[in-house]
Amino acid sequence: MTVVSVSMPEELLNRIDEFADDHGYTGRSEVVREASRNLLGEFQDRELEDHELMGVITVLFDYETTSVEERMMRLRHEHESLVTSNFHSHVGDRYCMELFILEGNLEGISEFVGKVRATGDILTVDYSVIPVDDFAATLSQS
Repeated sequence: MTVVSVSMPEELLNRIDEFADDHGYTGRSEVVREASRNLLGEFQDRELEDHELMGVITVLFDYETTSVEERMMRLRHEHESLVTSNFHSHVGDRYCMELFILEGNLEGISEFVGKVRATGDILTVDYSVIPVDDFAATLSQS
């Protein structure tokens, strides 16, 4: 197996080590391999490819890192045809949350999520994707 060197903050490395211990992994390499496989496979669901989708993306970041908020607004404008709604909220004393509602195809939504994740200083990114055309068909059958 090829050895890869990865730079990461000490806090993240400690969390990975703790996760490995708590969940029975043989070490951090096994955790990183599984996380990488999961990340790469997220948007490879063939059942979603030919559908119009709705995506909900939640981003949490520290209030002090104003560059994140600026980058989120830049992404919103770059993907104006995809982003149907955007909501900004303060969470506690030091965090901000951006909520994006997207409508589009799998390729567009996955590109947007990838760009959000590539933004430095983000604490978490969470998302869900729902086929809009299937949802509409379900409603019409009720």
